[in-house]
Amino acid sequence: MAQQLHFLMIPLMSQSHIIPLTDFAKSLARRGALVSIVTTPLNAKRYNSTLASSPLTHLIPLHFPCREAGLPDGCENLDALNSLDLARQFFHACRLLKSPLHDLIRRLHPAPNCIISTNAISWTQDLADSFRIPRYVFETVSCFTLHCSKKISQLVDSVASDSDIFPVPKIPHRVQFSRNQLPRIPTKDSDSFTDPDPAPPRGTLVNTFQKLEPWYLNACREERGSLWSVGPVSLSNREASERLSRGNEASIDEHYCLTWLDSMERDSVVYACFGSLCTLSIEQIIEIGLGLEESGSPFIWIIRKQERSSGKVEEWLAAEGFEERVRGKGVVVRGWAPQVMILSHPSVGGFLTHCGWNSTLEGVAVGVPMIAWPMFAEQFYNEKLVVDVLGIGVRIGVESCADKQGLVRRERVRSAVVKLMGERGVRERAEGLARAATDAYEDGGSSFLNVTLFIEDVVRAHAEMAVNVLDTD
Repeated sequence: MAQQLHFLMIPLMSQSHIIPLTDFAKSLARRGALVSIVTTPLNAKRYNSTLASSPLTHLIPLHFPCREAGLPDGCENLDALNSLDLARQFFHACRLLKSPLHDLIRRLHPAPNCIISTNAISWTQDLADSFRIPRYVFETVSCFTLHCSKKISQLVDSVASDSDIFPVPKIPHRVQFSRNQLPRIPTKDSDSFTDPDPAPPRGTLVNTFQKLEPWYLNACREERGSLWSVGPVSLSNREASERLSRGNEASIDEHYCLTWLDSMERDSVVYACFGSLCTLSIEQIIEIGLGLEESGSPFIWIIRKQERSSGKVEEWLAAEGFEERVRGKGVVVRGWAPQVMILSHPSVGGFLTHCGWNSTLEGVAVGVPMIAWPMFAEQFYNEKLVVDVLGIGVRIGVESCADKQGLVRRERVRSAVVKLMGERGVRERAEGLARAATDAYEDGGSSFLNVTLFIEDVVRAHAEMAVNVLDTD
């Protein structure tokens, strides 16, 4: 029956949403389903190679209304914004896609059996309702985050100050936050980037797996009803070519990267990357570089294009002679790196990360312990999960979101790297979770079975809606 189904996927135009939804599309296509993913012309160029191995999955580009929303041309992905101050205009542009999407769905053949959209674009529920097809929300955060954020929202107003520490109530682990560590919570008098759900979706898909966060997954299922854990979806990239092309064109030569990694001892390399949206000051970039160097561990360090745009990073690298000084011991990558390919290599033994959920779960899936350096959004939740609940990482030690963080000096970077690389218990726990992740995703595992249950629910929903149409007529 899955071979007759057509899944329409609508992600928020952001790497953190497009990448996992594209990975999940491969899982569905391997069951024989047709999958269409709505994107934009520039994003289509980035992701065409990602889907080369999946002939039943294709991209449908739509014009992205940059100018109409007050954005510069070419801002078709959140990571293309010069500043996150433009995020409100970006989300407005996303909402302007509603009418073109309606026309697109009307023309699609075969007609889609359901819509799967990521959690930030709940207005797609209106589209699903208008075509009498079910909508499923794909959550791009963990169940730990979903459950704890709900608990915190009920008590945060009673906290006296932004820096006061409070525990999350009624959970089985001791987890503490301050308001400084929480995502900005819109008030009733302020505009939110996203819209509240006009109606609840039929079900929820989460990029996680049962043994990673069993208590929190079960708690979310009790709260939401139909909820399926279907991850880690990064494991859908089985071939080396898929891991290389995933997300964007790499800014480093694959052969050079793998040859360099092959020359290093097992579990010796630190991979440092802060995602597609975190922008660091030149002062902070310098401290990271010097801290990695002083740690004594070999490293691969990713510097985003936006961080190099002023020229100050290149000036420092040249003036310091940094790359020449660390030659043979460190690699600096300017731009996009094939993260899953690098993390999967046996020589990589540590991951200095901003704790975005995709990156966190990619580290979990291959058994690489983490140095947690959260900066914004739900990243402090992921830090707590990694360090306090799972015990597979250490903290860099920041206590507030990026706009309030002070400079993290090289000594703290060095100390965190040295600590992580010497923690055998942390590494053993990370490796155990990687085995559990693989077991969950393989045929017969919990995530594999959940994908089956999800497909069966789409079939059931389609049959129910067909009956309702006949009764109405």
